Amino acid sequence: MDLKRINDRITVSGQILPEDIASLKAAGFTTIINNRPDDESPDQPAGAEIEAAAKAAGLGYYAIPLGRDGVSPDMVEKTKSALEGSTGPVFAFCRSGTRSTTLWALSQAGEMDAGEIISEAAAAGYDMSHLAGHLNQK
Repeated sequence: MDLKRINDRITVSGQILPEDIASLKAAGFTTIINNRPDDESPDQPAGAEIEAAAKAAGLGYYAIPLGRDGVSPDMVEKTKSALEGSTGPVFAFCRSGTRSTTLWALSQAGEMDAGEIISEAAAAGYDMSHLAGHLNQK
């Protein structure tokens, strides 16, 4: 796993496997957000497998798949709720971490300064500058 810490509350990465859950729990994560739709790639595990491993480890789990239809307001609200409902650090994943970072950034609009959101994402290796207009709207 190539974990990319955005801030104290959220870390993202590309695809994980069910066997990675124990390491994530040991690293202190309390919640997992899966932003990857099932069947996007033939080599990815089913979300249900990761969910079962997360729940068996006592971690919160949210499936908020972001596919070809793009971001919806519902996805942003679900991401915000998952972050607010977590008792500790949150780990989100997709294929590369970009979609997870995008949903995190949009969920923080109105909560954080747009420049801070963009800067934190950039420090983790994700360019969210194209969202600046959206991040200033809430």
